[in-house]
Amino acid sequence: MSTAPIRRLTEAEYLAIERQAETRSDFYDGEMYSMAGAKRQHNLIVANIIRELSEQLRKGPCEVYPSDMRVKVGKTGLYTYPDIVAVCGEPKFLDDEDDTLLNPTLLIEVLSDSTANYVRSFKSRRYRKLPSLRQYVIIDQAEPLVEVYSCSAEGEWSLKDAIKLTQSVVLKSIRCKLSLAAIYEKVKFPAKPEGPNPGPR
Repeated sequence: MSTAPIRRLTEAEYLAIERQAETRSDFYDGEMYSMAGAKRQHNLIVANIIRELSEQLRKGPCEVYPSDMRVKVGKTGLYTYPDIVAVCGEPKFLDDEDDTLLNPTLLIEVLSDSTANYVRSFKSRRYRKLPSLRQYVIIDQAEPLVEVYSCSAEGEWSLKDAIKLTQSVVLKSIRCKLSLAAIYEKVKFPAKPEGPNPGPR
């Protein structure tokens, strides 16, 4: 059995490969991780949010980008593609390619079964180390659930969530508001399995 160490890529090597690739890959600790394509539910939610935010931000100082905008997550070494990225003020990029953002104000991730653990644990911990980040949002596609994590002026993170289609969430970092009805427009939630019937008591 070979005991040769695995050669890890440098950040420069990753970027050179990624900029020529037909599919997207995250990068961490010298390794590339291919990202699977999204399904209908996921794409509907992302499109709904992009539409709502683009309209609200149209005349302001903030910009919103879809999932093709790569983000370098500070000094953590992670390069990733959040589902939606917003930046207020002058965007800062890694280089003249303008394809790797360094200073996101808001990040939004839409969960799937395959990405839930990755987003909630690995990504979440690293996102909180981004000096520019004021909020990040996690959205469930299987049921109405929007979690908004916000960073205070003291650097403390707090969570507020919404679980009803009649509710809205406020994105103070970019001065926007999103209703759950708009986020989940045309989304059909899977039927929840019924629990056991205990019968009469």
